[in-house]
Parts: sequence; C-alpha cells; structure tokens
Amino acid sequence: MKLAPILVLSFCQASLAGTIITAPEAAPMTSGGFENARRPISNPTLFDLALPTTNIHPIVMYQRLPDAVNTTLGQLPMGGDVQVYALQFEIAFNERLSLVATKDGYVDINPDTQPLWSDESGFANLGAGLKYAFIYDPATSTALSGTVTFEFPTGNHDVFQGEGDGAANVIVSGLKLWDDFQVAGAAGLHLPFDGQMATTSFVSAHASYEVSRWFIPLVEVNWHHVLEAGNGRSNFFSQAGGAVPVVAAFEGADLLNFGASNASQNRDFVTAAVGFRSRVSDSVDLGFAYEVPLTSEEDGIMKDRFTVDLVWSF
Repeated sequence: MKLAPILVLSFCQASLAGTIITAPEAAPMTSGGFENARRPISNPTLFDLALPTTNIHPIVMYQRLPDAVNTTLGQLPMGGDVQVYALQFEIAFNERLSLVATKDGYVDINPDTQPLWSDESGFANLGAGLKYAFIYDPATSTALSGTVTFEFPTGNHDVFQGEGDGAANVIVSGLKLWDDFQVAGAAGLHLPFDGQMATTSFVSAHASYEVSRWFIPLVEVNWHHVLEAGNGRSNFFSQAGGAVPVVAAFEGADLLNFGASNASQNRDFVTAAVGFRSRVSDSVDLGFAYEVPLTSEEDGIMKDRFTVDLVWSF
C-alpha cells in the first residue's frame, strides 16, 4: 500500500523533467480613455471639447479684413485687421458636469479705410454657462455633451458689442478617439432674447492625428448660417456712421453680431482651418490654426485668420 504514493510521485517528477512553467499570457493591451483628447482651435466661442474638464484657455486671434465688402449700397472698401485677446476657463464639478466661461476678452479693430471705418478697441460681451456629458465612456473613448451658455451685453459698442438684451447658445458636442486619431463635432443655435440681433446656427467639425506629442496636425470646418436677420436698426455709430446694421448684406459669424436686416441675402459663411497642436507637457498644450473662408470673402469680415492658443488642464 505504501508503494502507490511513491510510484505516483516518481511518475510526476519524470513527466515534469525539462518542462519550464510560465505565467499565463497577458491579454493584449487595448487603448482607451481621454488622456490624449485635444480641444478644437477654430470657432473658439462655440466649438468646445465635449469633455467636462478643468482648464484655462488663453487665445490670441489676428484676423485680416477683406479689401472690400458687399452691402446694399454696393461694395464698400475696408481692409485692415481685427485682433482679439481672450481668456476662457472651465471648472469641472465631476466627470460629467462643468462650468464654462466661453466669451470675454479685448477686441482691437484697425481698418485701412478711414474715416469710413475707424480704429476702435474695447471689451467683448461676457458669456458663460454649463456643460453636461450625456455620454461619457472612457472604455470606447466616446463622449457626447450638451452646453447652454448665456451671453450678456456687457461689451463696448465701438467694437460691435453690448447691444440687445443678451442671448443663449444651445450646443451639442461629440468626441471620438481611435488610438492617435480623433474626430469631434458640434452644432448649435445662437438665440437672442430680442429681435435686434440675428438668430444664427452653426456646425463645426474637427479631425486630428497624433504623429508625435510635439506635432498633432488637424483640420477643421465651420459653417455659420443666419436663421433670422436682425432688425437693422442704426447702431455702432463709431463705424460707418451707424449704418452697418442697415446696409450690411451678411452677419459677423462667430466674432460679431451686427443685427443686419439684409443678412438673409448671404445666410451662409463657411471657413476651413488647418493647424496643429503640440503637447509640451502632460497638462499644457499649444495650438496654431490658419483659417480662410470657403464662401466669398466679400460676404463676411474674414480675409484670413491666425489663431494661437494654450490649454492648461489641471
């Protein structure tokens, strides 16, 4: 009876001789999460990242004005540039809800054709609200959020701000990442609280690919559409004697709202932007974009635009 255990043990030792026992093979790693998500650059007051995060976002914009613009009086000469210096911020209460400050800053208008247009500078309106992520799925790197912001008429009339009773922006934003490739989009409505300013909509799209942390090229497209023109009341008297809302045949897209009664003549303004982001640290990245209109530049106030920004997340 005692020989049986000895025989079994000897058999096991013989069977295992020369055999190397290894740990079970680990499952292949799969990418996920939002660690490499990057914010769009163009259309910055409306086109935001779908993720609620905490960040500070300074922006500098240099926009060249068209040599001439279309009006009900025919083409009027313009030229010059607009410079914008802004500071956005966002505070996340949790992974789904954040407070966003989307519009503020200082506007400096420098037209070439004086005295028809005059050099003016002043503060922009203030805008802020809340963002909520209805879909927040790090496993598939997918997010869908809704944002409601309110714009208050606190800005300076000399730079086409501070008119009307304010407005609300209602926006839906989406985000999807596949490893180094990212797509994002947003669509929304700008809804004034009175009939003085124009009611508008927008659609924006973004695609980028992380070649390296220092070079993340991107392309973006923005479509602004006038749903209902403003009342065309004479206003902003430091520019063209207050006639801009009366004779302009277009609206100011993302920067300005003239309240032009003839904006229905050119309801659509479309731009394309190319640029890149550079991740200088885990919490800071820099961005640059060059933007041009795809519609007629005479039916808007953009000949081209250069945007530089920084996103500091913490």
